[in-house]
Amino acid sequence: MYIGREFSELTMTPVDQWELHELLYFHHAMSELAAYLNTEGVSIHSKIIHELEARGPIGQDSGGWDHSSTVIYD
Repeated sequence: MYIGREFSELTMTPVDQWELHELLYFHHAMSELAAYLNTEGVSIHSKIIHELEARGPIGQDSGGWDHSSTVIYD
């Protein structure tokens, strides 16, 4: 279950002010629905991807007994 700001609120907020878990969650959701996105959706998804790239590497750790090997965004 996603706990965070609604997408309608986030579209009114610059992408650089989104939290990391929001970027990761909506990137995943939009990736799953990529074939069905209209031009506005593709544009927003592109901005999310660029912001994730600008923030640097995420989740390159192989994990351990005390933490996950993947970033948990939900």
